[in-house]
Amino acid sequence: MAELKTKKTTKTAAKPAATTQIATEAKLHRRTMTGIVVSDKMMKTRVVKVERQVRDAFYGKYISKANKFKVHDEKNLSKEGDLVTIVESRPMSKEKRWALQNIVRSASGAVLVKG
Repeated sequence: MAELKTKKTTKTAAKPAATTQIATEAKLHRRTMTGIVVSDKMMKTRVVKVERQVRDAFYGKYISKANKFKVHDEKNLSKEGDLVTIVESRPMSKEKRWALQNIVRSASGAVLVKG
């Protein structure tokens, strides 16, 4: 018992330096979609229609479904009819959770970004 009383234990605080560096260096995975600008009447906001093909569970026939997203366009670059790529972002208003990444094809038909 005398040995237990004389023995002192000291605790050292572990530093989680490696985990914080990895978290800050890693890029966030954000969803991207491609769609057509339907409305450009709001300032810095565009409405983009994204269409997708879904297979019917019973018949096996492919059906077109579409969703409209409100997209933040800081410089008002896109116009109605443009094919654009949008990326998920932080909430900017009640319905606006997407941001304009780039314009793939303008409404006039000029290809701006290859790929």
